[in-house]
Amino acid sequence: MVIEYIRYEISDVDGFMSAYQSARSALDASPHCLAYELSRCSEEPSSFILRIEWDSTEGHLQGFRKSEVFGPFVAAVRPFIPSIREMRHYELTSIASRKG
Repeated sequence: MVIEYIRYEISDVDGFMSAYQSARSALDASPHCLAYELSRCSEEPSSFILRIEWDSTEGHLQGFRKSEVFGPFVAAVRPFIPSIREMRHYELTSIASRKG
C-alpha cells in the first residue's frame, strides 16, 4: 500500500467541495483506491489535504490513471489543479499507533 497526499490552497471552497463530491465516484469505482479522506485545516480554512490509499504506486499511476474513470475524475477537479501545493506518494513506517 502507498498513500498519496495532495495539499491544496483553495479560494473557492464551495466549488472545490462540489468538485470532489463529483470526483469521488471515480475513486470509489477504482479497484486500486483502497480509501480516501479530504481534510480541511481548522486554523487556515483555505488549506485542504486529500489522503488517498492506493494498492501501489503502479496501481495509481498505471491502473487508475489509464482507466476509464480517470477522465471524469480529472474533469471534475481540473479547475483546482493549479491550487495544488504538494502531491506525493508516501510509504508507512513502523512508527504508528491507533487507539480506540
